[in-house]
Amino acid sequence: MSRLIVVSNRVNPPSDANVGTTGGLAMALAAALREYSGVWFGWSGETVEAFTGQISMQKVAGVTVALVDLEEQDRQEYYNGYANKTLWPLLHSRTDLAAYERSFGEGYQRVNRRFAETLAPLIGPGDLVWIHDYHLIPMAQELRRLGVTNRIGFFLHIPWPSRQLMTTLPQHRELVETMLAYDLIGFQTRDALEAFEDYAARELDGHVDDGVLTAQGRRVAIGAFPIGIEADAFAQTAQGPEAQAAFAVMRASQAGRKMILGVDRLDYSKGLEERFHAYEQLLADHPQWREQVFLLQIATPSRDEVEAYQEIRARLDGVSGRINGAYATVDWVPIRYVNRGYRRDQLAGIYRAAEVGLVTPLRDGMNLVAKEYVAAQDPEDPGVLVLSRYAGAAEQMEEAVIVNPFSREDMSEALASALAMPRAERVSRWERLMAGVRRDDVAAWRDAFVQALQGGAGRGELREVAAN
Repeated sequence: MSRLIVVSNRVNPPSDANVGTTGGLAMALAAALREYSGVWFGWSGETVEAFTGQISMQKVAGVTVALVDLEEQDRQEYYNGYANKTLWPLLHSRTDLAAYERSFGEGYQRVNRRFAETLAPLIGPGDLVWIHDYHLIPMAQELRRLGVTNRIGFFLHIPWPSRQLMTTLPQHRELVETMLAYDLIGFQTRDALEAFEDYAARELDGHVDDGVLTAQGRRVAIGAFPIGIEADAFAQTAQGPEAQAAFAVMRASQAGRKMILGVDRLDYSKGLEERFHAYEQLLADHPQWREQVFLLQIATPSRDEVEAYQEIRARLDGVSGRINGAYATVDWVPIRYVNRGYRRDQLAGIYRAAEVGLVTPLRDGMNLVAKEYVAAQDPEDPGVLVLSRYAGAAEQMEEAVIVNPFSREDMSEALASALAMPRAERVSRWERLMAGVRRDDVAAWRDAFVQALQGGAGRGELREVAAN
């Protein structure tokens, strides 16, 4: 292999300026690119009057970055439109929020074509190309049209829905057929993989044998590659100076009370409104916890231009205000609701101070907050992870308290159990969880995918099947 070329919608390699805020995925990909002398290609986040395809090349923390600007129309139709108003809600099983507009689809195809045309000249013989996430599903097909024969892999970071939901997307078959241009398609969980296999069997007349999908004369390797975090590094971060300072501030502000913690992007898929209602149920059903516990919900705003996000923010403001108005006393506020982001090192300290980590998405590809919460805990006195069964992480983290996020009673009772859990049980659960987080870390995920992309069903096999 000459190089690894990573392609994503946005590019965010860690640097000295942002190392505290950069996610574990970005750090892992940057490490892979340094190891393989690779290139990270994607949208700069900037818009220009007319698309030129001009690439801005730079070196950030030892990683070669290739950035391209888009037109404002591209941003509206491709990013705000098809990616975030159509695919994001659909793939999270929220067809009621999905917007299907022809201009969105046209913009999505146009930008994937432009990305491919811009990237193709950078691809050399033997390079592996690794394309990430729902923004860029058709990009391999566009690269193949340009004559690129390199091995190309795709990894979906978010869920894949059931066949019945996927077929609600206009031209769903055309979109999924573009995925047959990849050599390897990776999903977060077995559940997502099986949903894709069902779609391929029923809609594309395909079949899967030993991890290889055969459909329409093509063979594509498929598999589940659950993503992880830099477990030991994050555990060390939780004991660093910034984390310790954040921990001390939280402990002082707790004033002897127990803290339930939620950390999420402000997104309807995260189940925040359901979470608030479940916490309200806890206060109603278990009055002994009033004034003895509080919920800190950190919800970082995102996609403010999308109407559905404006609506969820307004609803959460209303629900949290109502609960605080009903239960607060002069020296206790039941919910601390914060709309801002924190550095990862500060978050590590906040995680460590929380007696309960509440991770209850309605649908999530993996959810690394659950793994970060576990890695940040004090081994001698760890907190309890309460985890949605619909988070991809639940497949690996069975020792968490698993809940149905659609049932406020189920979550309320789980919270009561977690708050009262004896230390011995907390330690036992944490030890098993941490062993899994260490074993299935982000390096294991990265290496497993790259190794599978190097092997498996190759393009030669694809052509041979097509010829037959």
